[in-house]
Amino acid sequence: MKLNMFRIAMLSCLTVILIFFINIFLSPIIFTDPRRLWPSILSDEARFAVFLSLLTATCSTLISLIVGIPAAYALSRLNFPGKTVIEGFLDVPMAVPPIAFGVMLLIFFARTPVGAFINESVVRFIFEIPGIVLAQFSVISILTIKFVKSSFDGIPVCYERIARTFGYSELESFFYVTLPSAKRGILGAALMSWARALGEFGATVTLAGATRFKTETLPIALYLNLSTANLENVAALTLILLLIACLILTVSRKLLYRGFAS
Repeated sequence: MKLNMFRIAMLSCLTVILIFFINIFLSPIIFTDPRRLWPSILSDEARFAVFLSLLTATCSTLISLIVGIPAAYALSRLNFPGKTVIEGFLDVPMAVPPIAFGVMLLIFFARTPVGAFINESVVRFIFEIPGIVLAQFSVISILTIKFVKSSFDGIPVCYERIARTFGYSELESFFYVTLPSAKRGILGAALMSWARALGEFGATVTLAGATRFKTETLPIALYLNLSTANLENVAALTLILLLIACLILTVSRKLLYRGFAS
């Protein structure tokens, strides 16, 4: 009886959570007139926001992988002075609100000599699309490093040592042994980072601004329509984000948990 009561208590908590989120997720469909919802989903603004969000999230994720994979390998495999301090320092951005990142980026590019030179002469970030990519990168890069490092940590070092005994260089061991062994973890990091970039708002709106049909990602489109009480568009954009999130989770579960290791 005690065991049954214990299981009932655990399942009851799970049921409450499921009911809570199912009701929230269904609310944009149930409580909005479909005759007004679907035109909002197919509107020019929604299509622009979806395209820009997918483009910038993909770019920022690719950049974070290009930088994050070597950084994660260094933290996982290499020994160097100050490694513990660096690992602790890299935990700090996880606790910094995204809007604070946006403020720091804005100050850097608007007020410091180096940042102002980059913004004026190299790439314009303030109130421009590259600013969206940079803002997303600043938020997801540490997340990418953490995920990939965990994947590298789970690979025995002896695999690389065996490869070295067969004449592989350190670089060849990395590309032909370590990376293939970590591919599921790297893919998971890419999917989670991409999803996080897709929903990024705080740093983006601070650095790139909120201009319709210019820097209007899906979260910013939600903000702009909510500020004008356009609930039909808000519901439509929310539904789009929800559908994309479901798609990401479906793909990740199939690839990560159904034999992608082949």
